[in-house]
Order: sequence, then structure tokens, then C-alpha cells
Amino acid sequence: MNLIAFYMTLSMVVFLLGLHGLLTLTDPLRRLIAVNLMSSGTFLAMVALARRTDPADPVLHALVVTGLVVAISATAFALRLVTASLQFFQTRSMPDASGNNKATNDHRTGDHKDS
Repeated sequence: MNLIAFYMTLSMVVFLLGLHGLLTLTDPLRRLIAVNLMSSGTFLAMVALARRTDPADPVLHALVVTGLVVAISATAFALRLVTASLQFFQTRSMPDASGNNKATNDHRTGDHKDS
């Protein structure tokens, strides 16, 4: 097995591991990590394909660098969305000892409840 086939196989394993995590996990943060694994597998495959010719294909390398920048930005945005949604749903659904909702305000209507 040559080196390119090894890296292509490795990229397929990393991608499938991320796909498995995306389909089986329920925690949003772990699903985000699984999507990042899938993108890492894709980037590894693109770098392996760039090495097919003797001078490496600079277009694929440029696409990988651009993809890394986009993936980091998208991950930061998705991480913020995950944390905001978790905070929103935890404050809306946590009842106190008396059975009342502990939320201090209703985000949909803007009504404020006094505790």
C-alpha cells in the first residue's frame, strides 16, 4: 500500500467515525465535534489527493487552507448557538421545589415575573 492510499483510507475512517458520532450522539456539543471530525477527514483526503502529482497541486492546498478558516468560523458560531440554546432551555424548564418555573422572564412576550 502506498502512502496516498494509506492517507485516503485514514481520511475515510476519520470521516466515517464523525458520521457515526453525528448519527448516534444526542448531545449537541458532541455532535458538533463529530461534524468537525468529518471535515477533518475531508481535508485529509484533499491533501492526499494533492500529492498525486510530483509537484503538489497548489489549488487543493489553497482549498484546504480556506476550508480550515471557514470550518473554524463555523465551529465558533455553532458553539455559540449551542451554548445559547442550552442556557435558554435550562432557564425555561427548571422548576423549583414548589413546582413553579424558575425562569425570571418570558423571552417570547417580554413579561417579567417577580420571584
